[in-house]
This record gives sequence, structure tokens and C-alpha cells, in this order.
Amino acid sequence: MLDIGFLELMLVGVVALLVLGPERLPRAARTTGLWIGKIKRTVSGMQREISAQLEAEELRQTLNEQQKTINDSLRKAKKDVESIVDKPSSGASKPMTPSQPETERRVAQASSHLDDALQEVNETAPDASASDASSEPSKATTQKDSNHP
Repeated sequence: MLDIGFLELMLVGVVALLVLGPERLPRAARTTGLWIGKIKRTVSGMQREISAQLEAEELRQTLNEQQKTINDSLRKAKKDVESIVDKPSSGASKPMTPSQPETERRVAQASSHLDDALQEVNETAPDASASDASSEPSKATTQKDSNHP
């Protein structure tokens, strides 16, 4: 950052001693140290907040990707179930055996369950990510306030 060597620091110290005098120099050094400490803490807090926000965004992206994968899997399973139902009904020339209506009823019930599961996944996932996002900033604020009264 700053390329200041020992000689430059010694020169600044001598100039400060000449300008401020021996009585005010320790107080000025203490004040400067306090300001530098506050600046470092502020920068550190900002870095923590930024990294927490980036991590939260990565988690949201992962959650969205997993939700898309689940939705695609449920849709594929539903299509597979529906294709099983459509195959026997397309062959209308064959007479229905007593077990075919039962099979079709079970397939329709399975398709209904898949629809319900898909709807439930779509309804619950956005609520969970919204509650996570709203709770994280409050945690960061609480930590920041407890560290810096």
C-alpha cells in the first residue's frame, strides 16, 4: 500500500516534534492511533458484511439451481406417468381387462400426487429463501452493534 521506510518515519517524527512540541506530541500520536484503529475496524466490518452478502447470494443461487433440478425431475416423472396412461388408451382396439381401470386409476392418482409435490416445492422454496435473506442482515446488524457500542 504505502511504501514508507524507517527513514521516512523518522523524518515525519522529527517534523512532528518540531511542529507540535514535546507536550502535544504524545496526545497527537494517541489521537492518530485511535483514528487509525477506528478506520481499520470500519474497513474490517465492511469486508465482513460484503463477504456475508456474497455468501448469501451464492447460497441463493445454489438453492435456485437445486429447486430447478427438483422441478425438472418432478416434471419428468409426471410425463413418464402420463405416458404410461396414454399408451394403453391409444391402443383402443384391445378390450380392457379388469386390471386396466385399476392401473389407470393408480397412475392418475400418482400423477395427482406429483402435481401436488411440484406445487408444494414451488410454494415453499421462495418463502424459505426470503426468510433467510431477511434474517441475515439483522444478524449482521446485531453483531456490528454488539461489537461497537
